[in-house]
Amino acid sequence: MFRFFTKLDYLLRETFLGLQRGGWMNWAAISTVTVLLFLFGIGLQTSWHLEGLLNQFGSQLEVSVYLETGVGAETLKPIVEKIPEVATVQGIPKETAWASLVKELGISDLKDVTRQLEGNPLVDELKVKAKSSEMVPPLAKKLKALGGVENVQYVDEAVKQIAQLNRGLNWVSLAITSMLTLTSMAVINTTIRLIVMARRREIEVMQLVGATSSWIYFPFVLQGVTFGVVGATIAWGFIRSVEQFLQNQLSQQADFVQFLATGLQLKPGNAIALPLILLGFGGSVGLMGSLFAVRRFSTR
Repeated sequence: MFRFFTKLDYLLRETFLGLQRGGWMNWAAISTVTVLLFLFGIGLQTSWHLEGLLNQFGSQLEVSVYLETGVGAETLKPIVEKIPEVATVQGIPKETAWASLVKELGISDLKDVTRQLEGNPLVDELKVKAKSSEMVPPLAKKLKALGGVENVQYVDEAVKQIAQLNRGLNWVSLAITSMLTLTSMAVINTTIRLIVMARRREIEVMQLVGATSSWIYFPFVLQGVTFGVVGATIAWGFIRSVEQFLQNQLSQQADFVQFLATGLQLKPGNAIALPLILLGFGGSVGLMGSLFAVRRFSTR
């Protein structure tokens, strides 16, 4: 145990010494990683927010299923409930729909209107909610194929546009993240190489006394990981600040904007996952950048 703590103390001291030698190059590496992770975190958070808003809007985008004359809502309701994409099904008898329509039109005498039209002209209806907005189009096709269904209506274009917006943002985020990841790795690689070159005499002495390459260069790898972790921490702080600012601004606006502000609140699971993802991503970028740097020296 004593030997383990001795080695750990040496690695930490060497890592800290290397960071001191890095000077302003440390901040160049950390700031690059911070920008990368800030944009990555904003993109990921935006995707989660948009998905949450999609689910909120999607829960209100019901599929209206109008049945053929003589077919009751209660007859098809059990069949529709068994469809995998279905969340809930509400049956609306034509009598209920007719009474609601007459009330909306402001007609007081329901019997006279029914008598003039020679009965109730409406048909039974099913209000079907999908489990997610992306399931609405395939669900509508399955419902239309059922026997006894005369017509199916839903907001097809709105669902498609929202889904396309989400996919487009994901592709843009992926492209920006990929470019900045390569840039961050290149900056960390250059920083570690400069630190190694600044300590080359110490490294030569260590090699002469028999120190292995892994023991010599492992502190430099830890420095790269430190760049990533520190950058992730700063990026998370910036993201939280931006999120709080937007929520405060939106909460003072109209009701619909307040509804959007509520949608900006992450789920508890996502709120915990985001900083962990940033730390993991930042540490990985720092690890890869430093490994590429020390590999070039260790193979000489």
